[in-house]
Amino acid sequence: MQTPKLFALLPEYCNTPDGMAVDSEGNLILSAANYADPSVPGSILKIDRNRNITKWVDVPLHPETGHAHPMGIAFGPDGDLYVVDNQGWSGAAELLFKGRILRLRIRDNAVETCTVVAKDMEHPNGVRVRDGFVYVTQSMLSKVTDPSGKLVSCVYRFRTDDVGVAVTNTLADENILTTFLTLNPDCQYGADGIEFDAEGNLYVGNFGDGAFHRISFKEDGSVKENLVWAKDPAQLQTTDGIIRDPATGNFYVADFSANAIARVTKDGKVSRIAQSPDSDGLKGELDQPGEPCIWEGKIIVSCFDLVTGPDKVNTAHEMPATLSELELEP
Repeated sequence: MQTPKLFALLPEYCNTPDGMAVDSEGNLILSAANYADPSVPGSILKIDRNRNITKWVDVPLHPETGHAHPMGIAFGPDGDLYVVDNQGWSGAAELLFKGRILRLRIRDNAVETCTVVAKDMEHPNGVRVRDGFVYVTQSMLSKVTDPSGKLVSCVYRFRTDDVGVAVTNTLADENILTTFLTLNPDCQYGADGIEFDAEGNLYVGNFGDGAFHRISFKEDGSVKENLVWAKDPAQLQTTDGIIRDPATGNFYVADFSANAIARVTKDGKVSRIAQSPDSDGLKGELDQPGEPCIWEGKIIVSCFDLVTGPDKVNTAHEMPATLSELELEP
């Protein structure tokens, strides 16, 4: 297995790094959800090819809660940045069902316009933009009761030009594309990482089950099939952020609970490529990896470093927050 290297020590205004994307100029863009210290504004960072790190913008605050907690991010074809603002992740009562999907037009290092695509979401997480639609994982649908008693989660699909879609977080929502059931009783956390392949199939990680789902589509855009495409508990415990290498078709998955990164080949074979023990991450260790991103021929990994529990390698949050670096594998 690989030994991860330190890519960057992050500035103090980023205490909980999460989502990443690459802009049209080749800069690495990073979201700072900042759950570890919510008094620090949620923001978007920019890292240039010389690894200079700057704050790009603060994410506009929710007018009711006064908070913004950016998680997944993705660029649209016009350069606007779609941002998942997961207000409810902390569990604070006043932030529940206040999640938003934002469309930010950023000019000259400032937010020129902020459009709320969707609002009132319980637990939005990952995002991808494709063919005029925004696809968002929602890791919990606590209002939906399954006969098994297990957690239901879903993928929402919005149009890129939607404005103010108010969701109910129930199966009555027309924007729900497909749902998932998390069977693992010890980790009831659902749809998380999200990615497309070259043919337009959608892949979603069911976090608690460590399962990699493939969703295929009919010609009219409706779901043809949602199946568990790849799963190997010995190699992949949980599925957080996902990225696909366009050169090989392989996927890389952040195994949040196991402090690991796994590769899923285009034929569905799962193999762990790197893993770290509990640490402060200052030497580049995988310190609760949240999302991988391919940048400048490397795999860059954000280290969330916040959640603890009996199924987690991580035991504490430390500062400064870090990004790790791995080699792309054939």
